[in-house]
Amino acid sequence: MDSLIEQFEFEVERHNIEPKSLETLFIGGGTPSTIDASLYMELFDKIGRYLKVGAEITVEANPHSATEQWLSQIYSLGANRVSLGVQSFSDIKLNKLGREHTRADAFRAVEAAKKSGFDSINIDLIYAHCDDTQELLLQDLQSAFSLPIDHISAYALTIESGTLFAKRPEVASEDLELTKTLFEEIKKGGFEQYEISNFAQTRSKHNLGYWQYRPYIGLGAGAVGSIEQVRYYPHSSIELYIKNPLYRREEKLSSEDVKSEKLLLALRSCVGVDRALLNTQELQRAQWLCEEGRLKDQDGRFYNRDYLLSDEITLYIQGN
Repeated sequence: MDSLIEQFEFEVERHNIEPKSLETLFIGGGTPSTIDASLYMELFDKIGRYLKVGAEITVEANPHSATEQWLSQIYSLGANRVSLGVQSFSDIKLNKLGREHTRADAFRAVEAAKKSGFDSINIDLIYAHCDDTQELLLQDLQSAFSLPIDHISAYALTIESGTLFAKRPEVASEDLELTKTLFEEIKKGGFEQYEISNFAQTRSKHNLGYWQYRPYIGLGAGAVGSIEQVRYYPHSSIELYIKNPLYRREEKLSSEDVKSEKLLLALRSCVGVDRALLNTQELQRAQWLCEEGRLKDQDGRFYNRDYLLSDEITLYIQGN
């Protein structure tokens, strides 16, 4: 925590960050709820001076470790949004995913978050497991809809090296029709899809910031920052990060790199692509996609009608 504060003070000076100028704060990328809430106090105090009034402050938590006491304490420090890694409400599936918590833990954590004062609560759900069925996924949604949440993030199971399933890649198996059914049912439940994996009654300002390609600071081991076409990479090892929290490897992005990323992020979300971003050939291809019913042309921007096709549409517009 001392290293995080040291890095934050360095970033404030380096980027000339003014008090009351930061719009969102997201504490995650791990399991923040395993750290005693009191250890966040100084960090909240330091960062709080630079947050706008009413800033969105999200904290991730695991249903297994997010006790009512921890949630109440982190809420009292200033967090106003919580994201719970539920993954599923099926004990059988949770066991197969290697999760520590149970269905009962998930219900308890959401109710505890609400009782602690959180009005904005997200839950993460995982799909594309090899044993998924329509019945199982719809049961997960019915459980989700019964809870006081205003946001659902639905992620396809992906296999990363060094993880539990690295030697069993077959456990990740996506059925596109099943995915489409899942997404439609989430929308029927009153949650607007505003990005390929995110559905909301209340949109996350922090999420939108990424898709709008806005600058952000990354604090902590492995937390990447991005400001003015430069990406900043700290040490990914916690031990090395603590020894030198000010170390950063820099990656300068080309104008074409930035354009490609803006295009992909905008087409996989509600942000849409500004016509001015496209050259003549790209504009012609985008207009053809509008004629084919794939894109919508509105107020100087192109909007994707099917986020599941965002990669293909991006490649087509770029002429690939």
